[in-house]
Amino acid sequence: MGIFKDKGVVYKPVSDVDLGPHSHDVYISPKVKAPRMAGLLVTIFAWFLESRIFGPILLYILKKDNLIHRLVSFADLEESPVFVPLHPDEDLEEQQIKCIESDLSPPEQVQKAMECLQFSEYMVKNPKFSFYRWTIMDYSKAYTSGKITPRLVADQFVDAVHESSEHAFQMSFFIDYNIEDILKQATESTLRYERGQALSVLDGVPIAIKDEIDCLPYPTTGGTKWLHKARQCTDDACCVKRLRLCGALLVGKTNMHELGAGTSGINPHYGATRNPYDRTKVAGGSSSGSAAVVSSGLCPAALGVDGGGSVRMPAALCGVVGLKPTFGRVPHSGVLPLNWTVGMVGILAGTVEDAFIVYAAISDQSRTHQPTTVSPKLHFPLLKSPNTVSNIKLAKSVEWFNDCTEDIKVCCSHAMDQLYKRYGWEIVEVTVPEIEVMRLAHYLTIGSECSTAIACHLEKLDMAELGGDARVALSVYGAFNSREYLNAQKIRNRQMQFHKNIFAKADVIVTPTTGVTAYTLYDDALKTGELDYINGAALVRYQISGNFLGLPAVTVPVGYDKLGLPIGLQFIGRPWSEATLIHIAFAMQALCISDYKKPQVFYDLLKQD
Repeated sequence: MGIFKDKGVVYKPVSDVDLGPHSHDVYISPKVKAPRMAGLLVTIFAWFLESRIFGPILLYILKKDNLIHRLVSFADLEESPVFVPLHPDEDLEEQQIKCIESDLSPPEQVQKAMECLQFSEYMVKNPKFSFYRWTIMDYSKAYTSGKITPRLVADQFVDAVHESSEHAFQMSFFIDYNIEDILKQATESTLRYERGQALSVLDGVPIAIKDEIDCLPYPTTGGTKWLHKARQCTDDACCVKRLRLCGALLVGKTNMHELGAGTSGINPHYGATRNPYDRTKVAGGSSSGSAAVVSSGLCPAALGVDGGGSVRMPAALCGVVGLKPTFGRVPHSGVLPLNWTVGMVGILAGTVEDAFIVYAAISDQSRTHQPTTVSPKLHFPLLKSPNTVSNIKLAKSVEWFNDCTEDIKVCCSHAMDQLYKRYGWEIVEVTVPEIEVMRLAHYLTIGSECSTAIACHLEKLDMAELGGDARVALSVYGAFNSREYLNAQKIRNRQMQFHKNIFAKADVIVTPTTGVTAYTLYDDALKTGELDYINGAALVRYQISGNFLGLPAVTVPVGYDKLGLPIGLQFIGRPWSEATLIHIAFAMQALCISDYKKPQVFYDLLKQD
């Protein structure tokens, strides 16, 4: 840009950065400079950004005002770039685990997971619970006993989805569901139970699939009105195939933020997914529908894709569990290639146990689907009781942890106090440096990957087919250049080294899952989407390292704000440490589950008339 070049930060070598609690690293809370826009304003703003005259000027100002130029574009870094967050297979010292043999079938892996659960008391409804979501095990027991059949559950599911779509609710859970296909699967599952030949504990259990993942007989839209026409769905994604082999009842394609390019879950084409705890609030994105169907009781679990917190964020807002595995743990074939170095298939579930069971089904440690440099061993946690693991160290970066609403800070701090009092786990204060730098580098990376992935389609596309917020996002994404992208990957290298050093001191990093709870869904955004970068930045505040660095992470519901909206606590782990994360999440859940509250919109699919 010549005379417009800004002065960039000169970063110290990684070895000179203090990660201790008294570090001089300055925490920068995101100071997003962008007003909320919706309706006609979004459309006008998109037009200006797409203009050859005004667009470059506006984009330059946006990048400058939001510190992208200073912290990324013109930064001076000595690190070399890391383009894909692959991690070597390490011999982790994990407690209470079972090493799973390679090349087991999905049903066999699910059976191994069930053996690890050992029919925990937490899998059975406790009369002390104020509210309880039916689990995968509850479905399986009901089917095996003959109290109810998959076909009856499917009938009740179809009725519930129909009701949720009526004007009184307008929940917009699904983009597409095929009644004939659902009933056909349910009938086949019912016959297997009658013959005593259920494929696994997942047989006949309703599981929903985000519309970013291929699942026949449905087209894969990515939340758009056009992408499925340019890219045909001809087969199931690998993760879907593995669920199908387990007999799961695949009930349709859940709603999502268009192209995954937002955090609210407002989709102008298929409706705004509403939060089951308060239908006037957002569900979060981009896996909005998957979080909401689990929260509302329509499915005990669902699949999402997490490219920037897109599983964990809506899970937290909707009061359910969200698990994002290590990059490369779950095969990515058959998933829209919108963000191939930061996106991962993840699981949303009503309980940690159910997330674990689905994780067991879709994880693949064979080399067929893994990058050639990765051959991770698969470990399952032995969940005998919540206090099985000991001497856990939780890394907490205080300023970052506290950069949230007062309700979230108090709730999450209380949850951590409970972990210490009940299990004696130690809190280690650390500094996670350059967090805002990492957020901007991730945004630049995911934006570059998204715009590159669909670039071949954009020249032929009528921009009127896109929602206003997606048009704005694509304009910004397309403004990033090669220097900025390379600097972002250098920042990825720095952060991978920072986190490796933090994990030498602690087992996990603990944060709130989001900086705000679910915010209000306004009518003016329904037809165009909305631009609300202030709330968006608060929602993704704690999400980025899981995606940018390929780290596993899990969110667990731990309480509610003054309005009764859910709050999640997040644990971020070492690469391939899913077993430890599940142990920790299970222990956290045990302390909170009795106080879980019923959503305003909820369906009981195991009810017997």
